[in-house]
Amino acid sequence: MPRQRVVIGFLGTTLDVGKGPERWDRWRPTIGLCQQEDWPIHRLELIHQPKVVDLTRQVIQDIASVSPETTVRPWPVEITDPWDFEKVYAAIFDFARQYPFDIEKEDYFVHITTGTHVAQICLFLLTESRHFPARLVQTGPRRHDPAGEVRIIDLDLSKYDSLAARIQREAKDHVAGLKSGIPTRNKAFNALIEQIEHVAAHSRDPILLMGPTGAGKSQLARRIFELKKTRHQITGDFIDVNGATLRGDAAMSALFGHRKGAFTGAVSDRPGLLRAADKGLLFLDEIGELGLDEQAMLLRAVEEKRFLPVGADREVSSDFLLIAGTNRDLLDDVRQGRFREDLLARINLWTFHLPALKDRREDLEPNLDYELENFERRTSRAVRFNREARDAYLAFAMSPDAPWSGNFRDLSASITRMATLAPSGRITPEIVAAEVARLRRDWSRGVDSPASEGCPSGFDSLLASVDLFDRVQLEAVLRTCAASSSLSDAGRRLFAVSRTKKSSSNDADRLRKYLARFGLTWADVSAARNPSKAGEGA
Repeated sequence: MPRQRVVIGFLGTTLDVGKGPERWDRWRPTIGLCQQEDWPIHRLELIHQPKVVDLTRQVIQDIASVSPETTVRPWPVEITDPWDFEKVYAAIFDFARQYPFDIEKEDYFVHITTGTHVAQICLFLLTESRHFPARLVQTGPRRHDPAGEVRIIDLDLSKYDSLAARIQREAKDHVAGLKSGIPTRNKAFNALIEQIEHVAAHSRDPILLMGPTGAGKSQLARRIFELKKTRHQITGDFIDVNGATLRGDAAMSALFGHRKGAFTGAVSDRPGLLRAADKGLLFLDEIGELGLDEQAMLLRAVEEKRFLPVGADREVSSDFLLIAGTNRDLLDDVRQGRFREDLLARINLWTFHLPALKDRREDLEPNLDYELENFERRTSRAVRFNREARDAYLAFAMSPDAPWSGNFRDLSASITRMATLAPSGRITPEIVAAEVARLRRDWSRGVDSPASEGCPSGFDSLLASVDLFDRVQLEAVLRTCAASSSLSDAGRRLFAVSRTKKSSSNDADRLRKYLARFGLTWADVSAARNPSKAGEGA
């Protein structure tokens, strides 16, 4: 026995209205729905506002005259505000929950042509979620036919293979875009990027990108901006600023702007970077380098989208999204009093740790190809390795002998040097051998190998006054301090192994106590730092 057809829908307080004989000359959705000769309806569940009694009675009578086999059951449902999404959804939800569906005997349809747009959306959502075990039906006018036409809307998107494939392809494209199109192989990194893509698409909260210098934080931030721009989540610009370049009084002015005459040299108003990022995205790299005053102002700007420019007596606003970057341990900086705990709490909602290049060596080969493509775009000159040269370079690059202390900046510079020197656009084994020798030489002198540095001057008499046993260790400590930007940075380098074996650590305090044994302070060491290292960031 075929199941009976049941339609659920709203009374159209505008489209279903009609008086006198002329009402039969115009299309009325609910009446037309019941006039379809090849689509008979056994029962119509007519939802209506209690106050429209006369119109409800008229529509029921008209349906009875054109479709006597259709039983119409009116359902008065009180909706205090038909344009309030929450109230409309709740009313329809309650109706669906208490309705006695019998899917074994009846075939249900939800009519979404009538009712307010809000009601139509709610009907769609509740049908798609199967609160209404039904299919959608839509009616429309047809020329010279007051009955109009009926169309069934199939919500089973799984049937549309091409549509599903397109949705999946778009998601993959977004992930690939965040990776600059590089087919990376590291599973952990790929999973990280997929999570970042999801967060970037669904959240407007700050994002914190952590990782060593050269790990690609700035490039990733720009890709996130491009993704949000594509999704029409932002309309403004991408503003990129490095906190390490903002020093002293100039930091406040650069970030928050100033008024003319606010200080000596302020000859005109300056909007500031936060205002420039209005409706867009601000990437603030090395956020840990900001002073405490700037951090306090930034916190208020992030939370309230308002701040006070230097020298102004009236606040300004900027609706910007924030991505912060750092290579520092901000939690340790909070403990040391160098970073505000409340600001860290605000930007630490979505924190992603970008791994160093040495921790994803399987991605060296695809990044090598990416750098060659970049070189070609910049110079309009195609350069490739020959097979022997490529194998030799990758063997070295992926070995423990290559620390890649500068991460992708080292790799980019290395590929650029070899491509520039390549005769006839071909990188040879001889070029690779020379480049490998250069990299070994540079890294042996780098900050990641403090033992190779000369001891900072000014401590000769101190070193001569201690035993050789202590002198060797003290020299290594002083060399590390000379290669570090702060007491905490030096402590992290010196106690990198032991600190991982403790639940909490204070490397800076351990270093401070060690220096005190020899009558030294960080100020003494910092003042005598190797001039070639002075002023470097953390």
